[in-house]
Amino acid sequence: MIKATYHKYILDFKRPSGTSRGVMTTKETWFIILESDASKGVGECGILRGLSIDDRPDYEAKLKWVCQNIILGLETLLAELIEFPSIQFGLETAFKSLESTDQFQLFPSKFTQGADNISINGLVWMGSENYMRKQIKDKISAGFHCIKLKIGAIDFQTELDILKSIRKEFSVSDIELRVDANGAFLPEEALEKLKRLSEYQLHSIEQPIKPKLFDVMAQLCEVTPLPIALDEELIGVCSEDKKYKLLQTIKPQYIILKPSLVGGFSGSQQWIDFAEGLNVNWWITSALESNVGLNAIAQWTYTLKNSMPQGLGTGSLFTNNFLSPLKVKNGTLHYDLKQHWKFNL
Repeated sequence: MIKATYHKYILDFKRPSGTSRGVMTTKETWFIILESDASKGVGECGILRGLSIDDRPDYEAKLKWVCQNIILGLETLLAELIEFPSIQFGLETAFKSLESTDQFQLFPSKFTQGADNISINGLVWMGSENYMRKQIKDKISAGFHCIKLKIGAIDFQTELDILKSIRKEFSVSDIELRVDANGAFLPEEALEKLKRLSEYQLHSIEQPIKPKLFDVMAQLCEVTPLPIALDEELIGVCSEDKKYKLLQTIKPQYIILKPSLVGGFSGSQQWIDFAEGLNVNWWITSALESNVGLNAIAQWTYTLKNSMPQGLGTGSLFTNNFLSPLKVKNGTLHYDLKQHWKFNL
């Protein structure tokens, strides 16, 4: 017999972190704990208020229902949770954890053995020009070869000047640059902005315009001088038919998968299968989970054998994160077996 409980936890940012949607100082998350006679499992339900499709008044009630009906089993519960992707992710992780001989070794591999690493991008948050420049300098000094900049909140020309200054010092072979607009561009100005950004030999831009403008986004992806990656566009697209239709209609150059926002590992795998069938490339990104969720995503991501830099460098953002073996070094994510987990709610 499995017993299930849920727990709320507030993560505190070390410093306010800005996107075009606003500035965050805290991050709410929830944990599902499964207990049997033999073992214990933990999964994180990484909801992002204001972005997740399951940011709903009945979120906690649904968590309570899941725990009360845990006897239904994973497959049945996942089907019932189609509108709650973050709970799907937490539940998948919790069952995987429960079945493991080590609570946090979910996908054993060379990565979890400490024998290999995952290439990741360094994340630069929005802020003043000086703050953004300092972050870039710090990321380069830390050995990152791929940097992702949040754009769309400060003056566009200032953002271009920052990119220009990076390119003056670092070539494409030195530093790969990605930008993320979080839907900040107006449809009528997007193409011109993409043209100006493309002058700095960027890898890609995430979500230049708001989601659900399918025809506009499809047209942008067709004529863009800069590869476009869909991110928020994927949120709330739950059925297999709609996933395939979206990719077939828009034909993006990339998609970015956040398991907490698109239905866990199984939901993400559906997107990957469709994308690969349509020659659309992809990478995986965390969604500001604690180290519990980040650990699950990182271990799963390693098994996918995608050599592109992944978005998994968010573990150091919080003052009250849980100690884990995850370590960032020279632009890669490592599993340090000398560091033991300290998970206390």
